[in-house]
Amino acid sequence: MGKPRITTWEDLHLDCVFIIFSKLGLDDLTAVIPFVCKSWFQASSHPSLHKILDFTLLDLNSSSPLSKILSSQYSLHRFTFSGFLKLAMALSNGAADELRFSALFPPSIEVLSTASAACPSLKTLFLPRINFDDEARFLDLIPNWSDLECLEMESKPSNLGEMVKQIGANCGRFRGLKIRGSIDNADAQGIVNFLPKIESLDLSGSRMRREEALAILDGCRELKRFTVRDCVGFEVDDELQRRAAGIELFEFEGCRAEEKFRNFINHTEDLDYMLMHYGDCFELWML
Repeated sequence: MGKPRITTWEDLHLDCVFIIFSKLGLDDLTAVIPFVCKSWFQASSHPSLHKILDFTLLDLNSSSPLSKILSSQYSLHRFTFSGFLKLAMALSNGAADELRFSALFPPSIEVLSTASAACPSLKTLFLPRINFDDEARFLDLIPNWSDLECLEMESKPSNLGEMVKQIGANCGRFRGLKIRGSIDNADAQGIVNFLPKIESLDLSGSRMRREEALAILDGCRELKRFTVRDCVGFEVDDELQRRAAGIELFEFEGCRAEEKFRNFINHTEDLDYMLMHYGDCFELWML
């Protein structure tokens, strides 16, 4: 007896459909696939396809093609990012374990509050930044993510010490932190005291002293990856490299002392070249 012939897309085995759909982004899974046929609608709504909610590559302006398609397909009077976020989270049905926001559309504290309730199994969270006035409220959301393993932020919150304290107290599996900003002694001690088992720490592009780098190396004994690329405030000398000898990956290219950084700024006439290296920091200073 021969194998059954597949005559339509609806006849395709569900496992094959999941494999194909797993390669698609949120835009296709919400604005295109559900409207092809009934079987595709059912398949695209499966929570396993919405474990990664990545908004970083989506144009969510109200005038964008995606926004217009979504407004048309769902008969919306007005497209909003929060509405799209709620749709994506509803489709995940609590199964989402990775959530990434775009720097162009940073989430409000209300959006983050919704995410903390709708994504209790979150393991990876990428945040471009948190408004200063919302930092204290963000601390109250951390206990809802007890499975959190990795947090990435494009800018360091002013209450970093309190944040890592909350993470250390509520997220027993936490192993990875990526932030950028001015790292002082209190920040370094907070990381050492509250995240002693951290395995990956990325402080690239930060301003920090040699003392803070040494304190982290001495205090975080389980570090497997320590990244301080393009940091300003110290150069990696033999002593630093010796202290980091037990780490699997120590990345420090581009580190420079404060004086060399000032000379670089003073003698660089090509603004585009300067912004290519320090564009993100420049944006943060402007804010």
